[in-house]
Amino acid sequence: MKTLLTLTVAASCFAMTGAFAMTRSEYKVAKEKIEADYKLAKAKCDALKDNAQDVCMKEAKGRENVAKAELEQQYRPSAGHARKVAEQKANMRYEVAKEKCDDQAGDAKDACVNQAKADHDRAKASMKKTKG
Repeated sequence: MKTLLTLTVAASCFAMTGAFAMTRSEYKVAKEKIEADYKLAKAKCDALKDNAQDVCMKEAKGRENVAKAELEQQYRPSAGHARKVAEQKANMRYEVAKEKCDDQAGDAKDACVNQAKADHDRAKASMKKTKG
């Protein structure tokens, strides 16, 4: 009786995960949408000038990378994919912050870059803590 109950619970859990799983075609469509969104964002950046354009491009590429990592996590959930999502978010924040520092000069720029690096290092350290 106990074995039957265990099998029933296991089968219902398996059936539920299958119901929420993304199909291959849904995955392909979502990936194409991410790529199209990136191209659109990139085109909007082309209208900007100087460092504003560079910041916009970093944001667009970062959002694309985060979206792709999130898609992988939805399609094939795992601890590794969840970690990749967190890494991509931290990398995006770092790259954008670092690019924004280019609007400054001298000591202010150095301080800005150092703060961006410190924030990124904290994010990476936090990921390592949750990983283990």
